Amino acid sequence: MMPLVSVAELREELGDAYAGAHGGAVRLLDVRWSLARPDGRPAYLESHLPGAVYVDLDADLAAHGEPEDGRHPLPDHGALQAAARRWGLNDGDTVVVYDDGPSLAAARAWWLLRHAGVDARILDGGLAAWVADGGPVESGGVEVEPGTMALAWGLMPVVDLAEAATWPGHGILMDARAPERFRGESEPIDPRAGHIPGAVNVPTAGNVGADGRFLAREELAARFADAGVGHDSEVAVYCGSGVTAAHEIAALEVAGVRAALYPGSWSQWSNTPGTEVATG
Repeated sequence: MMPLVSVAELREELGDAYAGAHGGAVRLLDVRWSLARPDGRPAYLESHLPGAVYVDLDADLAAHGEPEDGRHPLPDHGALQAAARRWGLNDGDTVVVYDDGPSLAAARAWWLLRHAGVDARILDGGLAAWVADGGPVESGGVEVEPGTMALAWGLMPVVDLAEAATWPGHGILMDARAPERFRGESEPIDPRAGHIPGAVNVPTAGNVGADGRFLAREELAARFADAGVGHDSEVAVYCGSGVTAAHEIAALEVAGVRAALYPGSWSQWSNTPGTEVATG
């Protein structure tokens, strides 16, 4: 199942014939979030795709515990199911998630919904691509009837801290952060600078072009091949807190490679006493 849907494809799927042909509705989720502006609701209320429901990444797509758990641990099954029903999702629905454009936050929602067995895809290019194509937008909030969706769980591969530590011994551990954070030259958030020993750096920002859309399959495959990744490679991905690593996993899927997520990521690793740190 490809992780992306284009603006043209979404326009077609939103037509009246889609629900009749597929037995479910197309639900839109607006997942605008960034480290600089974690509350995307004001932007959502100003302008969003018609019918889209706002999703709070920090509240709905993450749990919150001790620093040793990381900044964005995965929510548990019950919490995500309650959120999905609050968003109006029902069994059989197709879900399209989007954000401002590069899909860094939307990919977190995509990954979690896929983990829970939902037919979810990322709107390639996000709101910016939709508007550039002349797509309509609306303002204000959207009220929906509570849904009844029953989520599954555990359908996407996950690794924990111990597995991440040993992963370079048999596979490729991919660090999706910016190069300066990987090298340990800069660490604006977490307590220690550097990376997990044996990891390779493939920054998430390189997965998209200037228009915020994912690169073509061939370009992504070549990019990951430069990091030693082939179709049979065992790949696990981490970032700062497990959010943008999902974007890397989506890009890998476009390239034909399935990868595991280390949800705790650098925020957990750097807060855990005794873990080794590499720099350079």
